[in-house]
Amino acid sequence: MPTVIAFSHYGPPEVLSPLQIDTPRPGPGQVLVRIHAAGVNPVDCKLRRGDFADAFPARFPQRLGNEFAGTIIALGPDIPPGSSVAVGTDVVGSTTAQAYAEVLLADADSLVVKPPSVPWDVAAGLPAAGQTAHTALSQLGVGRGDTVLIHAAAGGVGTFAVQLARQLGAQVIGTASERNHDYLRDLGAIPTIYGLGLSDRVRDLAPEGIDAALDLVGGQAITASLALVPDRHRIGTTVDQHAVKEHGVQRVGGRSLTALREVVDLAASGRLSLPVQTFPLREVPRAHHLVEGGHVRGKVVLTA
Repeated sequence: MPTVIAFSHYGPPEVLSPLQIDTPRPGPGQVLVRIHAAGVNPVDCKLRRGDFADAFPARFPQRLGNEFAGTIIALGPDIPPGSSVAVGTDVVGSTTAQAYAEVLLADADSLVVKPPSVPWDVAAGLPAAGQTAHTALSQLGVGRGDTVLIHAAAGGVGTFAVQLARQLGAQVIGTASERNHDYLRDLGAIPTIYGLGLSDRVRDLAPEGIDAALDLVGGQAITASLALVPDRHRIGTTVDQHAVKEHGVQRVGGRSLTALREVVDLAASGRLSLPVQTFPLREVPRAHHLVEGGHVRGKVVLTA
């Protein structure tokens, strides 16, 4: 029987534990994927803690995980032989609260073939973080000649956003702790620390102004962005719904199969890189503790 990770009540990372399930059978349009790696995202920690309990209550035992990379091991009854997905095809994809697992069901048309040159752990970070960064920059209209401020630039989404923005021809200023400043420089960004005085520091670094801002943390990042970016429609947040309602900034991100294909291709060509820290599936509490610490460089990934 395959193992999944689930929790039966809200709480700290230690509420996460292995659960045995029957092997699921793919229905029409579905495939069964043997998971090799699954990305860990801050939203997983929020769901586990119960941050969304009022609006989106958990269904216990509740599973987690929104991005994965694996190999197809069974096909639904209507998927023809010789299609783009077949038993043995390596794929990457998105799901909703299912990926911390040894196997999962996925819609065949939601998957992208994983190139052999992309390692499993890196591939597992592409569907959520890569898609989010790609889609967010598109929604903000980032292009050549822009100066973009990216908050939490050393994390998973930030790492991709810096590289993608630079490839679009933009100058990037990224916030991070000092220990990640050399890392951001290597990605092509101008680093600065976050916290008190951020707006003034950014003005010093970009005296001609900031054209767009991508917020990945909320709170003070939004305050600074509002002070620096003249057009609120070019301020985007992935986390701060209050700022969307209160200040008229954009809620950005989301899933796009086109975006996923593009970031997979860029990773395969060596134009996108991602540092990863891996943990075995059964050590998921350790992975959550690290993510909740708030200073992860790149991505945390579970390997099954």
